[in-house]
Amino acid sequence: MNILTVQDLVVQTPTARLVDGVSFSVRAGRTLGLVGESGSGKSVTCLSVLGLPPRGVQVSEGRILFDGEDLRAQTPAQLNALRGREIGMILQDPMTSLNPLLTIGRQITEMFRYRDGIASRAERRARAIDLLRRVRIPAPESRLDSYPHQFSGGMRQRVAIAINLACNPRLLIADEPTTALDITVRLQILDLLRGVQSERGTAIVLVTHDLHLVRRYCDDVAVMYAGRIVEQGPVEAVFARPRHPYTKGLLGAVPRLRDLQHRLTVIPGQPPQPGSIAQGCRFAPRCPRAQADCASTYPAMRALDSQRSVACWHPEPSAAASDSLLAATTS
Repeated sequence: MNILTVQDLVVQTPTARLVDGVSFSVRAGRTLGLVGESGSGKSVTCLSVLGLPPRGVQVSEGRILFDGEDLRAQTPAQLNALRGREIGMILQDPMTSLNPLLTIGRQITEMFRYRDGIASRAERRARAIDLLRRVRIPAPESRLDSYPHQFSGGMRQRVAIAINLACNPRLLIADEPTTALDITVRLQILDLLRGVQSERGTAIVLVTHDLHLVRRYCDDVAVMYAGRIVEQGPVEAVFARPRHPYTKGLLGAVPRLRDLQHRLTVIPGQPPQPGSIAQGCRFAPRCPRAQADCASTYPAMRALDSQRSVACWHPEPSAAASDSLLAATTS
C-alpha cells in the first residue's frame, strides 16, 4: 500500500517553475531515494509535501496523497495535526532544527505534551529517556538536561530522529540527514533509521547526493534533474542498467573502490537556471545522445516495464551498461 503518492506536482515562484510535473510514490516499509544535483528540486519537493514550501514559493498544481487523502485539500489546522504525528522530517543540519536555547529534554517532551496530551511531567520525561536510549544516546538520564551545543553532530542528529519518532510517524522524510557527518557516523544514523523502519513499517523518503547510500539503504530510486524526474525504478535495476543518460553520468562519477585506476565520468556544462529552461529536454545541452527532436519537445515519462520508467527520447540501450556500475556503489 502506498503511504505517499505525489502526482504531477508543480511548485513555482512568480517567475519560474522549480518543480515541474513530478510524480512518485513510496510504500509502507520501503525507502525511496531521491537523487540529483543541487538545485534539481529535491528539497522543495519534500517541503511542499509537508505543506511548507519556501517563502515566495507555492504549489500550483498536482496532488499529494497521504494514505489516500489529498493533503492539498487539508486546512492549515489539519496539516499541522499531521506533521509530527503522521509525517516526520529530518533536516540536513540538526543545529538549524534544534532550538539552541532549550534543553534536549524540553524539545522531546513537548511532543508528548502537545501531540499526545500527556500532562504528567514524569511520564513525559520517562518517555523521552526511553527514546534517547533507543537512538543510542549514552547515559540518556543525564543527557536529557543538556543543550544542543553540548552534543556532537552525530548525537544531535540522533536527537532529531528521536523527536521525529516521538509520535510514531508513518512517513519519514530525511533531507540530506547525514551530509555533515563523517562516514562512520553516517552509516550509524542510516542503520538506525533502517532499524526503526523494520520495527514500525515506516515509509522513508531519503534525499541524498551519495549514491553509495542509495545503493545500500534504498529500495527504489527517483533521479531528478532541473525540476523533473528523469528516471525511476528499483535501485538494483536502475543502477545495473541506467537508461537515462543523466543517470548513467551520475553513476559514472561514483568512485569505484574495486578499480582505483578508473577515471570518473564528467558531465559537461551546468544545470539550467529555473527561469531559463527551454521547451525541449532540459538535459539535452549536456547529453551525449541528444538529437534534433530533443531540443523541440520534452519527453514524457514512459514505462519501460511494470516497475521502471524514463523520460528520454533516446534512452541508453537496455544491455549497454556494465555490471561494474552496480559494483561501483557496492563497497
